[in-house]
Amino acid sequence: MDATQRRGRRIMMTDGELDAFLAGQRTCRVATVSADGRPHVGALWFAWDGTALWLYSITRSRRWSDLRKDPRVSVVVDAGEEYGELRGAELSGSVEFVGEAPRTGEPNPELEAPERLFAAKNFGLESMPHDGRHAWLKLVPESIVTWDFSKI
Repeated sequence: MDATQRRGRRIMMTDGELDAFLAGQRTCRVATVSADGRPHVGALWFAWDGTALWLYSITRSRRWSDLRKDPRVSVVVDAGEEYGELRGAELSGSVEFVGEAPRTGEPNPELEAPERLFAAKNFGLESMPHDGRHAWLKLVPESIVTWDFSKI
């Protein structure tokens, strides 16, 4: 992790634990800032490649519009029902728009790996189906905060 987690060192995930956690989860919550300054939070599927969080967003969404004006984002991935099972990560930074929008499947070497990961994880497919409505956002986190209450 690039950023140092100051609070909760006792319950923070190691890099390996974070990679395994993000690889195993499907849904995240993405927080953006709207033009009027209000926060907007919505759920998305994602893929984690060990360095970046890849978000596949509808290009005609409020989230997409917000990020075009202000690319800053905070993303939470969490799991657990009982207190001792709670674990998660908050990844923050600025997104980068990658590939054509909307995505139609034009060859793009940067998208080969994330699309393969995303298709396998979320659709059980070897290649990405493109619907002409979604496009890619890449978040290389500037800060990561994690928690795993099973360590308490």
